[in-house]
Amino acid sequence: MADRAGAPARAWQRMLSGRRLDLLDPSPLDVEISDIAHGLARVARWNGQTKGDHAFSVAQHSLLVEEIYSAIGKEVGPETQLAALLHDAPEYVIGDMISPFKSVVGGGYRSCEQRLQHAIHLRFSLPATLPERLKQDIKRADQIAAYFEATELAGFSVPEATQFFGRPRGISVDRFDLSPHPAKAVQSAFLERFAAIERTRAAA
Repeated sequence: MADRAGAPARAWQRMLSGRRLDLLDPSPLDVEISDIAHGLARVARWNGQTKGDHAFSVAQHSLLVEEIYSAIGKEVGPETQLAALLHDAPEYVIGDMISPFKSVVGGGYRSCEQRLQHAIHLRFSLPATLPERLKQDIKRADQIAAYFEATELAGFSVPEATQFFGRPRGISVDRFDLSPHPAKAVQSAFLERFAAIERTRAAA
């Protein structure tokens, strides 16, 4: 594919940090947590179809998933918490595509997402591919978060949310903040949580 001038199509994204991230061959050296936090805080979950004065962002979802994971995970530690916090990090570049559309688009989107996730993990000294048990624990936390978001914010009925995400057992939505917050506030909260986890990792 070529652009209007006949040159190869651009496959990189310019970041506010000044980095230039290649989507086809992302380098860990071009990944910055400030760019991730900025981008995720401005990407809306549920395509923006949520209640409240602000979008419920992927950054806020990521904080929720990490909090749920920390409450229910089997082997919780700073590295696994960081993996949970960054579970949707590629979306700072490629956006949050809802699951029904992912299934339509197919492998191209998922392969790009996977390459970005590997680069992000390597940038922050996590395994490029997480152990299966950890992936399953984070996925469970992700599904619980999706159920809470669906029923509290996105207009799903309980039967609908149960069908698609499963009904959480032994954990209540009351202990979590699902109020959508402004992008800058969520961006700051994401960076603060990242920094706290990194301090714990460094002290271990």
